[in-house]
Amino acid sequence: MHSASWYSQFAKRTAHFCGRPRVFTLAVGVIVAWIVTGPLFHFSDTWQLVINTGTTIITFLMVFLIQNTQNRDTEAIQVKLDELIRATKGAHNALLDLEELEEESLDAFRTKYETLAAEARAELSRGTIDTGTPEP
Repeated sequence: MHSASWYSQFAKRTAHFCGRPRVFTLAVGVIVAWIVTGPLFHFSDTWQLVINTGTTIITFLMVFLIQNTQNRDTEAIQVKLDELIRATKGAHNALLDLEELEEESLDAFRTKYETLAAEARAELSRGTIDTGTPEP
């Protein structure tokens, strides 16, 4: 297996670390300290610029780290779903790698499955079962 790149490992660890309650508490503490120091610095423009610059930089960097982690998680879920489709007897292999389709093709699949769902709900309301493997 291919090991994760240094950036992927860093992004995953950082996103995991930053999601902890104590990091949130630390962030709240920084904001409280900034507010408390407001009178000391006479609520100056520099005082405001410090928090604005700091939060902007942190937010900017976190967006990339979190997006990297989210992309990898999403790809892993898609591969797992593809494997479930592939391994399930009677499943439609055309649904594999569905996320790569253009929006029009994806909408066509969605419409077919929305129709199946509506028909199943109608069957339930008539008191019949909604199990089985109807074709889309």
